[in-house]
Amino acid sequence: MKLYDFDGMFDEKLAGYIKKNSDKHSESEWEDLIPALYEKFGDTKIKSLGMSPNEYYASMSDADLIKCLRAHLKQGIPVSEYLCNAIESRNADELLIPLLSGTDDEVRYAMSLLGASKAALEEYMRLLAQSEDEDLLNTCADNVKPYADEVKEQALELYGKGVHREYMLEILSRCVIKDDRIFDILLKEFRSDDENLPIHAGYLAAYGDERALEYLLQKIDEDGISYIEYQELKYAIESLGGSYDKSRDFSEDPAYLAIKAHSENEVDIFGQFGIKPDDVQ
Repeated sequence: MKLYDFDGMFDEKLAGYIKKNSDKHSESEWEDLIPALYEKFGDTKIKSLGMSPNEYYASMSDADLIKCLRAHLKQGIPVSEYLCNAIESRNADELLIPLLSGTDDEVRYAMSLLGASKAALEEYMRLLAQSEDEDLLNTCADNVKPYADEVKEQALELYGKGVHREYMLEILSRCVIKDDRIFDILLKEFRSDDENLPIHAGYLAAYGDERALEYLLQKIDEDGISYIEYQELKYAIESLGGSYDKSRDFSEDPAYLAIKAHSENEVDIFGQFGIKPDDVQ
């Protein structure tokens, strides 16, 4: 299988085009134009190949596309969007899943191409249990959350073992089928971890169990909570159908002061042009 650096070919063509037309477009116009040129290049016939990049990948089987991706990564040849788009257009999840046990680059590309694939849940949970890479863990959690109910027992087990507990909480909070074990865990974390109060309030809001309202209302009424904590608690309360209208004074809170100063600066800028802040959507 011959590998082609289509991105390198495009960059070479682009450099020549920009040189000839540099005075025809502003910098911002070039930023908008380049993606369109790249897309057009995908349908441009390459003389040495006898077909366009998109036609080249369209002619391959699903298995050959995956082999091509792995070969590009192994040999350090840039992976073009044309190849990625071709893979995404196929039903190739089962062929991509083995890459989740491969090199770092293979894992990264496989996760990007698979996305929230139900077929990849087992591998995603394995990575969540074993990896220490924050970017990878974040992506795994995002891909698993739509299927939270299906991985609930695994997430509960890993939480119980102390494995990446915050990621397990994030997943468990997205479960639709209510389970007292989950509610008790989310509530315990909310009540015991003041350093991460906004995050755990968000988990209770996401889980959607109205029994949490009592505890959220108690917490928001405490003296000493910050403006950021207040905002997150208020959002969680409202998302569960409650309300909190008591006036609070955050005039000495650093976050409140920073937001207020930013808001006032915007007012000054808009005022120079005779625009009222309320007019800005």
